[in-house]
Amino acid sequence: MTGMIVVSDYDPRWPERFEDLRQRLAPHVADLTVSIEHVGSTAVPGCAAKPIIDLDIVVSEEAVMPELISRLAGQDYRHEGDLGIPGREAFQAPPAAPEHHLYGVVAGSKPHLDHVLLRDYLRQRTDEVQRYSALKVALAQRFPADSEGRAAYSAAKSALVEELVAKSYAARAASES
Repeated sequence: MTGMIVVSDYDPRWPERFEDLRQRLAPHVADLTVSIEHVGSTAVPGCAAKPIIDLDIVVSEEAVMPELISRLAGQDYRHEGDLGIPGREAFQAPPAAPEHHLYGVVAGSKPHLDHVLLRDYLRQRTDEVQRYSALKVALAQRFPADSEGRAAYSAAKSALVEELVAKSYAARAASES
């Protein structure tokens, strides 16, 4: 039998795990990147999350992406395409690496902004972190950890994620006016 999706309480070691992964990647892509960002729920103190670090390798322009893909392939990352999100390239980590999700994005693109604005918004809003965490914990108890269960889990939280992303853009607009 397949286990259930694991959603853990926030682990203060997650930023250290991100930094370890960033340091592994940086020597191979530093000349191509604007930054390597810790994104997703593990980047938000206090947020419950699947204990898998999400990273964005941020490049300056789309023209750099083929070289990024090539270099990551040379480090045994498998390019998975955009996985249905135009402008975001996904990579499967090498089998020997710590489990993580890696994406390539162009600075200022919608996928990049969706990730960093949501992260930054949640870092400022503990009430929203609690709401999002509670939903993820409840959903993890409903769905198995197989591919269908993970897809159903993601779909079930998508309305709240979309609401939070919209709020993050609104907060940015308000701070710029």
